[in-house]
Amino acid sequence: MKNLNFYRGKRVLLTGHTGFKGMWLALLLLRAGAEVTGFALDAPTEGGREALRRLGALKELRDLRGDVRDADALGRAFAAARPEVVFHLAAQPIVRTSYRQPVETFAANVMGTVHVLECIRTSATVQSALVVTTDKVYENKEWPWGYRENEPLLGYDPYSASKSCAEIAAHSYRQSFFADGRVRLSTARAGNVIGGGDFAPDRIIPDCIRAAVCGQVIDIRNPHSTRPYQHVLEPLSVYLMLAARQAEDVALVGAWNVGPDDADCVTTGALADLFCRMWGAGVRWEAHADGGPHEAHFLKLDCSKIKSELGWKPRWHIAEAVEKTVEWAKAWEAGADMRAMTEAQIEAFSQEIIEQGEKSNE
Repeated sequence: MKNLNFYRGKRVLLTGHTGFKGMWLALLLLRAGAEVTGFALDAPTEGGREALRRLGALKELRDLRGDVRDADALGRAFAAARPEVVFHLAAQPIVRTSYRQPVETFAANVMGTVHVLECIRTSATVQSALVVTTDKVYENKEWPWGYRENEPLLGYDPYSASKSCAEIAAHSYRQSFFADGRVRLSTARAGNVIGGGDFAPDRIIPDCIRAAVCGQVIDIRNPHSTRPYQHVLEPLSVYLMLAARQAEDVALVGAWNVGPDDADCVTTGALADLFCRMWGAGVRWEAHADGGPHEAHFLKLDCSKIKSELGWKPRWHIAEAVEKTVEWAKAWEAGADMRAMTEAQIEAFSQEIIEQGEKSNE
């Protein structure tokens, strides 16, 4: 939790603050006392827009709307924010959408990232920056062990390939312009994230929730595909830690995997089983292959680097992650105070970090 103290009074620019992960990160930064500026398009789904309204975070930060593909608009946001810390989350994040809209995906994920990096390069205030990519940046060989940060980058589909390109762009800027340590720039390659507030199409848990709410059978496309699932607070806590720690130690800049323990890398079918058990009410799923485009069968991350160098380890395992997601979704459907619910989950997660730290110091 000492990492959060770093953000008190800091000027932070967060791209993608209207997205699923972005709105959670905005709440964490506000909770830490940061002066937050968000830059993003409107939330892409009606549920996402409603979540932002019910959470109320947009009223507590500078809410700037724009597209990272628009370099001028992004430059104006940087000028307004004068950020000391930058988190770049804005992206086209859906694999299947990338097959339908490859040009838009590459434009947002590659050139959008380059525009952010260029604004950082020309900024007189940025000290620490983190570019968020994905576990899918690696050349997927369908092997049963996790990919390490030094494995080849070669994403298959347009989304994954665009994120591989974003990694290369960040590496180039780090070597070409930030080698003197003036700006500390890292990338974070996160696994599959679940949690309350995700209303995206073509994602397993949002699809499960939509079906359960309507009393329908859940359709699962690829029940035997294995993914590194984790609750949204897991990678976000790492993002906050990385940006804070690298600001103090330039040796920490680089690429970092952020994923669950091996036991939490489960098949989509196993994840759906957990969801059905947690939701109750007789919810069940069936496999219905739809002949869609290629998606990786087996994907896992090796997170030994961040565990050994920064002492990080996951807090909520897969059952807890699904339980917290179901808890949030049911509260949403009941019309509950979602800011209070979200803050309660953040507090519970934070308390586990504190208790874990106290045990390690005994």
